[in-house]
Amino acid sequence: MLDDHRELRLFVHLARTLNFGRTSLECHVSPATLTRTVQRLEARVGHRLFDRGPRGVALTAEGQRFREYAESALALWNAYRSERPALTELTGRLGVFATVTACQALLPELLAPFRAAHPRVTIDLRTGDAAAALARLDEGEADVAVAGIPARLPESLVSRTVATTDLVLVTAADRVADGPDGPFVLPPRGLVREAAHRWFRGRGQTPEVAAEPDGHEALLTLVALGCGTGIVPRLVLDTSMVRDRLAVLPADPPPPPFTIGLCVRRADLRRPLVAALWSLTEPSKS
Repeated sequence: MLDDHRELRLFVHLARTLNFGRTSLECHVSPATLTRTVQRLEARVGHRLFDRGPRGVALTAEGQRFREYAESALALWNAYRSERPALTELTGRLGVFATVTACQALLPELLAPFRAAHPRVTIDLRTGDAAAALARLDEGEADVAVAGIPARLPESLVSRTVATTDLVLVTAADRVADGPDGPFVLPPRGLVREAAHRWFRGRGQTPEVAAEPDGHEALLTLVALGCGTGIVPRLVLDTSMVRDRLAVLPADPPPPPFTIGLCVRRADLRRPLVAALWSLTEPSKS
């Protein structure tokens, strides 16, 4: 696909520098991403492309042959693009990572302008644990992530707020009288877990943790079953299939609000697909 030339460019740069650290730095990718790129290319070619030894990195014979192919392919691509300056319709693949909740509640409206403007772009949508979203983005496993935004974003990433939601305490509808004192059902890691612990510290409370399920949907299911009190973004509660079996508990003071953003790698703002999505995304007014 047209967007896959990024792997060839990384390979050609590494073939020139023979230095993983330098190529990682100059191409704005993590060392892990660069290593996986080389491993994918070697798997496709069926041969080792680089020798890594105590004296450093060297191209193998197959690596020399593949370098000639990669340089020729990139030269042909560049020539094709330069001969068609009026070509403005974008094609390729845009990798998007988001939680199930974000897919249902945010992405249809968020991606609609991009989809209308660039219908030939394939959107490769992956879902998973919110806590892993920014790591997947930083390591190059996605081009875009819709995720909770920490107070300090890594320098390599940039974000734009797309929604702000309260964090709420929820319990089974038939256990409201038990109050917000626990036990608690909490995510095992991530921004919601960190916000919950800050809230507990502010109250001078050491929580009894009954369960630590992966994913907000599993968390709400356990809460609905009476396993304990949960702390989740209200957006998650509002889109949950078990919300009718849950009740929101009053909290004084309430947990801090939760910011959700569109995140990309800073260096990728120069890439046409990412730049096009960024330009068509309005910051949240909330």
